[in-house]
Amino acid sequence: MKHCFTEEQRTGVYKAIYERRDMRHFIPGNIEPELLSKLLTAAHAAPSVGLMQPWRIIRITDANTRQALYHIVENERIATAEAMDERRDAFMKLKVEGVLDCSELLIIALCDRREKYIFGRRTLPEMDLASASCAIQNLWLAARAEGLGMGWVSLFEPGAVRQLLKMPEDSQPIAILCLGPVKEFYPEPMLQQEGWIASGDIDNVLMENSWQQEKAKKAHQR
Repeated sequence: MKHCFTEEQRTGVYKAIYERRDMRHFIPGNIEPELLSKLLTAAHAAPSVGLMQPWRIIRITDANTRQALYHIVENERIATAEAMDERRDAFMKLKVEGVLDCSELLIIALCDRREKYIFGRRTLPEMDLASASCAIQNLWLAARAEGLGMGWVSLFEPGAVRQLLKMPEDSQPIAILCLGPVKEFYPEPMLQQEGWIASGDIDNVLMENSWQQEKAKKAHQR
């Protein structure tokens, strides 16, 4: 193809995609300011509907705030376990976050006053969330390429995080990101490694021309 990268560059891109992991285990170490800036700039280069760039990034450097966020996550972890009935004990054994262990703690949020952005959102207002997710994925892949682990924590009450961080009422926290050095990367997704769930094949979700019920059923059962 005329505009393709070199074979070595293409290999690097796919390597980052397939070896990216949702990390929970971190080791002590710092991220140099220049590297952190490079990673955040990569996140900010993500595509966004109508070029609205709806993501807001809050870097947590205060130890008390980090501890408070940990307690918010822990409260939701317990509430989630209680809602799982027979899988409660198995869930409680899983390590689901690295908030106190990671080098950098970042909160990703959707901006306030999002209703003014209509381009691409008139019928699909959730496209701001999709755009912010692209920024998170950029950061994830860039971190993996730099040898750093990242974990996306979604176990939290948004209102509690919003209040703690003094965010506007119409903004929305969507992710707590744990970023830092790791001893090793999981050989496969951690939840699969722990026997919680198995990753599905692309054939289970790929359809042609119309919705195929049997494939949708397989995807739902994963």
